[in-house]
Amino acid sequence: MSTRIAIAHDYLTQRGGAERVVLSLATAFPEAEIHTLFYEPEQTYPEFREMRIRTSGLNRIGAFRRDPRIALPLLASASSRMRVDADVVIASSSGWAHAFPTSGRKVVYCHSPARWLYLPDDYLGEACPLDPKRIALKALTPYLTRWDQRAARTADQYLANSSVVRERIQRVYGIDAPTLFPPFSPAVAEGEQEPIPALAGWAGEDGTEGGHYLVVSRLQPYKHVDAVIEAFGDMPGRRLLVIGRGPEKQRLLEMAPANVRLVEGLSDAQMRWAYAHATALIAASHEDFGLTPLEAGAHGIPTIALRAGGYLDTVQDGINGEFFDSPEASTIRHAIERFSRASQLDAHAIRARAEQFSEERFHAELRTITDDLRRSASR
Repeated sequence: MSTRIAIAHDYLTQRGGAERVVLSLATAFPEAEIHTLFYEPEQTYPEFREMRIRTSGLNRIGAFRRDPRIALPLLASASSRMRVDADVVIASSSGWAHAFPTSGRKVVYCHSPARWLYLPDDYLGEACPLDPKRIALKALTPYLTRWDQRAARTADQYLANSSVVRERIQRVYGIDAPTLFPPFSPAVAEGEQEPIPALAGWAGEDGTEGGHYLVVSRLQPYKHVDAVIEAFGDMPGRRLLVIGRGPEKQRLLEMAPANVRLVEGLSDAQMRWAYAHATALIAASHEDFGLTPLEAGAHGIPTIALRAGGYLDTVQDGINGEFFDSPEASTIRHAIERFSRASQLDAHAIRARAEQFSEERFHAELRTITDDLRRSASR
């Protein structure tokens, strides 16, 4: 009898690395239904439209779909009611999906223990002391911490998506979680390229020139996109393309000089163009896993990265990129100037590094894990 596998994820309301992982899980297990608190088709990858997705009752509220953070006081209760009927559930979790009850075994693929509990400054950014989100989080933290610790203990297997997350899981939960690096998506590397119309006259007269530096990131405070933009304010002869959406968008637009453009909602073909025509990717946030350097690397494009977090897993200094030591505008500017004076990194070596994080490897390891869980359950 075949194993019934389901996929769980916190919410499908944006285009990011975690959502790319869910797409990869769905490719590995095409019969699996996806269970998630919120699903907003217009804000996430179009491929999800072809999949079977079950949501919570809160999904009926449009404001929650657009910004799940405002539903924070309700999400623990909603997660505890998201029962999944399957032999094995793969929960792609940054704080909620690991709590979904299941009739079978549960493997948690952890992108990070909940930032709002264990890294609240990252989550809230520069929110003032009287900000409603900060007040609500402070009041809820004791309850949510107890709830989160109980949820973690319901897993049969924990997996960390990077070395830094493995250390965080050990510190927060006391669980030794093996590391399984996520793959970069073949959709980012393979296929036709399409110039971005909004860049016409900025990236060459027809929008096809390229030669820009690139940031691909959610526009959240802890991503330090503002520091990168500030750095380019002192380098008017270089251009920066920022791809992403998030609550920081308006502030970043207001501070962006003429040599910086922000765009969002690109197709895969346009993303391929943005990567392939870049001079380098700039990665300035403290990431749990450094996925975007692999996506850039699939096009032979190097990365200038913060020497921290998940980038230590994916960027090799002098092979597929170079590091800087702090997410400050002056440090980033010096790193770019140093990079531009250095000899070019080898595109073949950059691509070879990306291929070490293939989707085939990811799928094979997951299938082994789910098979082992199924066999242990039948004993």
